Amino acid sequence: MQTVELEMNRHQATAARAKKARNKMQQELDLVAELKAGSQAALEKAFNLYSGKLYNVALRILKDQSDAEEVIQDVFMTAFRKADSFQGNSQFSTWLYRLTVNAALGRIRRSKKNQEVEYAEFLPKFQDNGHHAARPVIDWSDNLDEQHSKTETQELLAKSLDQLKPVDKAVIVLSDLEGLSDREIADATGLTVSAVKTRLHRARLFLRGKLAVQLGYSAA
Repeated sequence: MQTVELEMNRHQATAARAKKARNKMQQELDLVAELKAGSQAALEKAFNLYSGKLYNVALRILKDQSDAEEVIQDVFMTAFRKADSFQGNSQFSTWLYRLTVNAALGRIRRSKKNQEVEYAEFLPKFQDNGHHAARPVIDWSDNLDEQHSKTETQELLAKSLDQLKPVDKAVIVLSDLEGLSDREIADATGLTVSAVKTRLHRARLFLRGKLAVQLGYSAA
């Protein structure tokens, strides 16, 4: 009896999630239609719905509040002016992410303040037989909380994040901080899903290796 009830609850939960997703999709379609019709009220509604998340993305990429605020203003003005160019091939929110990432990366390129470093020094190194070059390999992450405060670790990670290539930084922010899927990140950045996975893997290895070196361990 309990098994039947559990199965029914599972079906109900699945149906509820599907209904919620359909409602959200319809709300997005209605909002886009209103934007295409030139509705200022729709623009304000879109801003209220999405500006918080988009601001967080811009701020994490740019590390400057005023720059992030300007990017978000530009994004929504662009979305309003170019609403007709939205074809519906992805979610409207994903399109807004793409506008935000493009605007943020463009600002980095123009500012010439990027602090990126070469990855090679901080990536694991391997022998011809496939074993790590640095032996023995120590899993220092298990003792991280005991030896270093959470604040210290977060500060070191933040500095390392700033040293990623801008596109890699955007990919990490969208994946690990915003929780987007690889497909959503691909749509938001214009990369292929395969390229997103490659960049994520390499960037994460760099961040781990950089943190290891800063804490006195081998990058391996």
